[in-house]
Amino acid sequence: MSLLSKEPVKRVEKIIQNYDKSQNIIVLENSARTALEAASSLGCEVGAIVKSLLFKTDNNFTLCLVAGDKMASLKSIKKVLKVKSASMASAEDVKNVTGFTIGGVSPVGHFKDIEILIDKSLNRFSSLFAAAGHPNCVFKIDFINLQKITNGYTEEISE
Repeated sequence: MSLLSKEPVKRVEKIIQNYDKSQNIIVLENSARTALEAASSLGCEVGAIVKSLLFKTDNNFTLCLVAGDKMASLKSIKKVLKVKSASMASAEDVKNVTGFTIGGVSPVGHFKDIEILIDKSLNRFSSLFAAAGHPNCVFKIDFINLQKITNGYTEEISE
């Protein structure tokens, strides 16, 4: 079974191709479960890998898109969202909210509407690579189009 025929990957592919017909899914031979693995497989800087991290905040979830060479800052996330608590979502919550398993969480194609924060540090790269529904699948996009396709808010949320 081809990775491109898996439901989560097809969900992402449909959205990115509806956004831009020239977009496609890149299938990697090696896993891109971590930013380091993805960068190694793609031959790019670790920072050009978009980490999609789901946070549970008070009574909601927020997806934070952070550069592969940065860490999400809970303090900054709480300040931006004006919430008292924020923590990494459980693997079960990630699957239920996004429809993806950890390692393949895409910035698009979620089961539920999620507020998305995009870390400003991603704008230093001309090309970005984001997960496409499976640890071996990614798609290439630039910062402006990442903002547009996700309807995300750009904020300083990393350290």
